[in-house]
Amino acid sequence: MTQQTQQTHESGPVTTTAVAAGEPGTPAPLAPPFPPLAEPRPLGERRVWPRTFHDRLTAPLPGLKALARFAREGAVRPGPEGLADIPRLPYAPAPLPRVDTRTLAVTWAGHASWIVRIGGLTVLTDPVWSRRILGTPARITPVGVPWESLPRVDAVVISHNHYDHLDAPTLRRLPRDTPVFAPAGLGRWFRRRRFTRVTELDWWEGAELSGVRFDFVPAHHWSKRTLTDTCHSLWGGWVLTDSDGQRLYFAGDTGYGHWFSRIGRRYPGIDLALMPIGAYDPRWWLSDVHCDPEDAVQATLDLGARRMAPMHWATFTLSAEPVLEPLTRVRTAWEKAGLEREDLWDLPVGGSGVLD
Repeated sequence: MTQQTQQTHESGPVTTTAVAAGEPGTPAPLAPPFPPLAEPRPLGERRVWPRTFHDRLTAPLPGLKALARFAREGAVRPGPEGLADIPRLPYAPAPLPRVDTRTLAVTWAGHASWIVRIGGLTVLTDPVWSRRILGTPARITPVGVPWESLPRVDAVVISHNHYDHLDAPTLRRLPRDTPVFAPAGLGRWFRRRRFTRVTELDWWEGAELSGVRFDFVPAHHWSKRTLTDTCHSLWGGWVLTDSDGQRLYFAGDTGYGHWFSRIGRRYPGIDLALMPIGAYDPRWWLSDVHCDPEDAVQATLDLGARRMAPMHWATFTLSAEPVLEPLTRVRTAWEKAGLEREDLWDLPVGGSGVLD
């Protein structure tokens, strides 16, 4: 597999040399390191952003020809055989693990929603506790952690503004002084809803909260929430690093490409990568913006991450692959890459993994 070589804008003086990946299952070649991390931005800083982030796209958005082809032959949901495995989807809710300030722990609530415990903080990623989202059938597995069972939420990180990642009914459950880390251009959405501690970041920027650093990093995706706001806010993933150097990468929503090796060079020693593996079929339509299971394994190698936890599957039926296929394919790809089985945290919805 060859990484994309299209160049896009990057914040800060970073190299723009693309790196070609090896065959699937092999790490990307070493390349010169990125510069040191930028100084943390002030929390809650008000900033002026461009009206559009179209220049950050790494692939064109679908045009009229692609839309016409999708109307002719695209499937948006699995067929009856693909849905037959819904009762077999892994769902095993359990109490949250007990942690201390030196523990890194994750619990999968479903889709891209995680309860991350790092540096003594409880952080929610792309929290969606709603039963259904706009334009999509209801969840096929329940939420893995009841809202009432959550500890106090210390922060929320948002990857982008698509409805399956930015859910207004869930966010309304939070106190309005909850710290929110959001992509550039999305702060006004939160401020309109009276959130008072919103920090917007550009790619490669970071901020600190109680000794934990939150860095916003690029992704191969896009943003849109209404008919008139395409790419008006940024999209990306997050790297969380505690004071002991434990490091977690949350990919958000992304296709495969050159950003993963760059993220890995700038943030070495990622202990756990939360990687999307679903919503990938048909590939001609979705490959630019959604990883398939094999892409996710290769991206984990590119990142240099020690472990991977799959997400973005088994929750909503967003595309045409059979509902259980992402799990079987990611296990096969992991084994084919020669990686240790215990480093694939293929958790059930509601399951947890802990690093002490």
